[in-house]
Amino acid sequence: MRIAVCAGRAAALALPLLAAGCSLLPTTRHLPVPKAPPEVQSATPQQLVRLINQRWDVLKSLTATVEIQATEFKTAEGVEKDFPSSRGYILLRKPKMLRVMGTYFGVPIFNMASDGSHFTLVIPSKNLVLEGANAVTEKDPKNPMYNLRPDFFLDAIAVRGLDSHDEFMVVNDTETVEDAAKKHLYIEPEYVLSVMRPKAGNEKLPVRVLTFRRDDMLPYSQDIYDRHGNLETQVTYGNYAEFSGGKYPSKVTIKRPQEGIQLTLTVESVHENVDLADSQFEVKIPAGATIRQLK
Repeated sequence: MRIAVCAGRAAALALPLLAAGCSLLPTTRHLPVPKAPPEVQSATPQQLVRLINQRWDVLKSLTATVEIQATEFKTAEGVEKDFPSSRGYILLRKPKMLRVMGTYFGVPIFNMASDGSHFTLVIPSKNLVLEGANAVTEKDPKNPMYNLRPDFFLDAIAVRGLDSHDEFMVVNDTETVEDAAKKHLYIEPEYVLSVMRPKAGNEKLPVRVLTFRRDDMLPYSQDIYDRHGNLETQVTYGNYAEFSGGKYPSKVTIKRPQEGIQLTLTVESVHENVDLADSQFEVKIPAGATIRQLK
């Protein structure tokens, strides 16, 4: 009699679960197994820094042909605006000479040159010329675009080496990335290099944070901070490919959170260590153009 009562109670308890589609037995599901890279390299912090410095020291000049896609973000308004893409040409010569030109269906839309300390930007459609120092001395709150100077672009397209007074630390990390198209998960072991600069007392300000994947020891992201320790530029480097002179990312995404803009460069060609004359870093100011000096 006792057994019958217990069995009746068990059936009464099981009935709602079965009616709800629940099982009293454990179930097994097959989940995607993350795939690790076939090779994972190792390096000490000093070796990693030496590797960065060697790449930077070997680079003397660079030319690139890119497609430039600009996006403007207005977070407060919840608006994202994409501008028509343009064909761009980049010239770089160390230490800090830079030339960037953009065209739309063959028509010039901007032409910028910097000698490392000052720059000139010509905008033909507005018959406008902007001139100023590479470093912003006074930010323009009404026109965030005017706060963009050549240095941020220079720092993004070539990962510079560390200065002698920089301090650094390296941590190991692992990121799991999903490939939605192939329905695979990939494990990406990484080194995260933090570069700091001593301040007064024991305080240290962040300068840069670089992430390297350990399968090829190439940089895949770089966060750059201003002199006050605020995040200024976020760069991601993707889809490395063989170009003239070695491997270079075929896509470079540059985000400027404070100005609310993003530039995506799709790289078509890269040539390193070519001869570039001083005249190639000069722009001609059109007659009658309005010239505005930026602080």
